[in-house]
Amino acid sequence: MRQLVESVPNFSEARRPEVVEAIVAALEAGGGGAVQVLDVSSDVDHNRTVVTLVGAPAGLEAALFAGIARAAQLIDLNHHTGEHPRMGATDVVPFIPLRGVSMAECVAMARRLGERVGRELGLPVYLYEAAATRPERENLANIRKGEYEGIRDEIATHPERAPDFGPKRLGPAGATVIGARQFLIAYNLYLNTGDVAVAEKVAKAVRHLSGGLRFVKAKGFLVDGQAQVSMNLTDFTRTPIARVQEAVRREAARYGCTVTRAELVGMIPQQALTDAAQWYLQLDNLTPEMIIENRLGELSEAEPEVNEYAFVERLAAGTATPGGGAACAFTGAMAAGLVGMVARLTLGKKKYAEVEAQMQAVLEQADKLRADLTAAVEADSAAFEAVMEAFKLPKATAEQQTARAAAVEQAYIHAAEVPMRAARDAVAVLGLAAITAEQGNINALSDSGSGAFLARAALSGAAQNVRANAAAIQDRATAAAWLHEVAGLEARADEILAGVQQLLSERQ
Repeated sequence: MRQLVESVPNFSEARRPEVVEAIVAALEAGGGGAVQVLDVSSDVDHNRTVVTLVGAPAGLEAALFAGIARAAQLIDLNHHTGEHPRMGATDVVPFIPLRGVSMAECVAMARRLGERVGRELGLPVYLYEAAATRPERENLANIRKGEYEGIRDEIATHPERAPDFGPKRLGPAGATVIGARQFLIAYNLYLNTGDVAVAEKVAKAVRHLSGGLRFVKAKGFLVDGQAQVSMNLTDFTRTPIARVQEAVRREAARYGCTVTRAELVGMIPQQALTDAAQWYLQLDNLTPEMIIENRLGELSEAEPEVNEYAFVERLAAGTATPGGGAACAFTGAMAAGLVGMVARLTLGKKKYAEVEAQMQAVLEQADKLRADLTAAVEADSAAFEAVMEAFKLPKATAEQQTARAAAVEQAYIHAAEVPMRAARDAVAVLGLAAITAEQGNINALSDSGSGAFLARAALSGAAQNVRANAAAIQDRATAAAWLHEVAGLEARADEILAGVQQLLSERQ
């Protein structure tokens, strides 16, 4: 079964369509074809855009990183106004398990992305919901209290404001909240009044925080002169949408108001609509199997045959991407996969009980490195394409030449950073392969060796790409630092590989 994860990142922009389009384009490019954007919903009054995208775990992480980076470049919270509370250019990023993925895996994705955003983009990152590192941060509202301005003034001096990743300071792009949760329905109801106080009273009555319905978050707004009860339904299976609708209707009636219309932000599971139809139509015998589209879906449920060699065919195509950097990342991911395989073949075996804890740690690290290297496959292609796009910029005037040169320089720097991360990861995989070669299941010894040799090959190719990009940039100090680090990684790798070869000889 193909793994599928959803994310619904919220960006603090809706009034500049060109900015929204640029962010969505970054999401699509960052995913490298492994991610699909299903919906883009912008609200001008809230000045907020919600993007719904789904994909394989590694591709989704890469897409979101690219979107967060682009939003940080284009959105300045110092000049942002809107009805919706916000604290960052990319305000919140949830991971939602859809198919073949556990909540624990989504938590791991959230933490990996958060660490990378904090380290590479220099943005403060807070973890929330299932990924939260402390109970008070499970609720997004607690983290976002005071919004951008309040957090900006307190992040450096109030310990409770310290981020989970990134610096203790807030720049123009603000901070980002990343987490893992179940499917959430963003649902708004409009009242036949322009009195926002009525919407606020109704919201207070229905939200769980004020003693209302469980799994309902609500707030009152004035949108286009009409009072709006804006809600997030965090578990529609336990608090159905019909129950929420009727509660709002009853509370609004206390003030002589009625619900005039409803609005979805983003997408909704079919089961939520089925439940509402069952309730309103009193169809007590209605089941998902009675819906014809569901039955038709079952007929075509079998997934089409996947071409396992598709990436190899893409490499062989007459296109500039994917290229050597992507191939090296793919090789590193395969190496990490082999190390993880050996660890799994070792765990639970009585013969290897003494190394159980060690193998569990190796497995967790190998799986993380595999995800990172898999994401780097598409990230490398996207980085090289960015270089080509920079060279296409106009250069007719001196000003254009300066801007083009700066864009080319930054594109080359980013194009080197991707294989540099892959090189570091490859050495880490090689180190894990040494552990499995020494302590892992003897029946999989050759797999440990294969993983080690593949990791060394991945490093060699990644190092070559770093050197090529280092030669192209004007910042010679940065280039020299890259070359020095690469040389150190290769020396370390050769030392580890020699040890692995010795182990292979001794244990065979």
